[in-house]
Amino acid sequence: MTERANKKRSWTYIQSCFVESQLKTLTKSKGKQKETFDATSSNPNPKKFSKTSATPLPKTFKVVAGSYEKLLYGLEGTTSINENSEVEFHLKPIFIFPAHVSCIKAVAASPDGWDLRRRKEIGGLMHHEDGTLCLFRARDWTVLRSLKGHKGRVNSIAVHPSGKVALSVGKDRVLRMWDLMRGKGVASTKIGKEGELVRWSIDGSLFIVQSGSTIDVYTTDVTLIHTIRHSSRIHDVKFGDVMLVGAEDKKLSVYEVSKDPDQTPRVIAQMVGHTNRVKAVQTLNIALPEVSGRAQTTIVSTISSDGYVNIYDLATLPEKPSEDGKLLEISPVASYDSKNTRFTCITLADGDIPIEIAGKRKRDESGDESEKKQEEVEEEWKGVEEQEEEGEAEENVEESD
Repeated sequence: MTERANKKRSWTYIQSCFVESQLKTLTKSKGKQKETFDATSSNPNPKKFSKTSATPLPKTFKVVAGSYEKLLYGLEGTTSINENSEVEFHLKPIFIFPAHVSCIKAVAASPDGWDLRRRKEIGGLMHHEDGTLCLFRARDWTVLRSLKGHKGRVNSIAVHPSGKVALSVGKDRVLRMWDLMRGKGVASTKIGKEGELVRWSIDGSLFIVQSGSTIDVYTTDVTLIHTIRHSSRIHDVKFGDVMLVGAEDKKLSVYEVSKDPDQTPRVIAQMVGHTNRVKAVQTLNIALPEVSGRAQTTIVSTISSDGYVNIYDLATLPEKPSEDGKLLEISPVASYDSKNTRFTCITLADGDIPIEIAGKRKRDESGDESEKKQEEVEEEWKGVEEQEEEGEAEENVEESD
């Protein structure tokens, strides 16, 4: 069998794993309400950017944004009903402080990372090796594995909705796939350009690689089905039922992307309101007040170099594009002005998640405790070393292609 055939076989094998994992997700019940990607909603236009589950949606939300000025901003988002029975969205600052000694490049929120109720840091981690991806155990931030493969910096990583595999792109112009269950690289392919972002679609059947003003859309067997050439340089992409593209043109463009390679992706709407480049975008499903007549909606939050955080209601997106070809312009439903802070990254978090403070975990770092932790790590990754050595041998063969 040729080296090229071996490479194709690796991607096809992972594709079968995706299908299997998706079927398990769709059909598992075990006494619980089934999860589905096609759950119905009372929304007039229920576009989704995450799987629907039995977990109740939050009624409030948190916005956390980082900046060039080392500042971390925290905003609280709420909804209310006005006198016309219309939903109104509100943003209120809850914290602003210098979180790092240099520019903040990325931010993520979790009840186990930042205490958003007490508004303080509860822990930190530091690990750095050029060209590697690190897997941390969230319970105690232990480094479980360093995944080596890229030559040079890693620009972006995306975990598949199943949580079992991930994709990464970097300066070496290679797209790599990682088996997160075994902690090893399983496939790679040269894409001919430096990928800046990689993103999975909501159901894990497609993924995109962005570079400059171009977005390439692939199937899981790495078949290129679309190439989108945006009008300006792209800074961020969110891939759900529709694709949201933030760019230098000061807008968030909404693309309709089909799995059919014969149907060209098209812009169906634009979210406006910024006066400078759109740097990042995030989405979150939230519950709405019962009297609104809508059970839920998806909010879209953007940040820009103009210093504004904007919130949009995705329910205003039409189900079908206008027949006259005119693009719908969607205005923000809420905004926060930071007074010229140059925002760089953003994340959204549930506002009503209870953060357990009872039964605190002991922080005993005695010798016995350290040995116990080390044994746990070794047990979790038992046998992976042999598999990784085999994987590295396969990688060397692929790189010679």
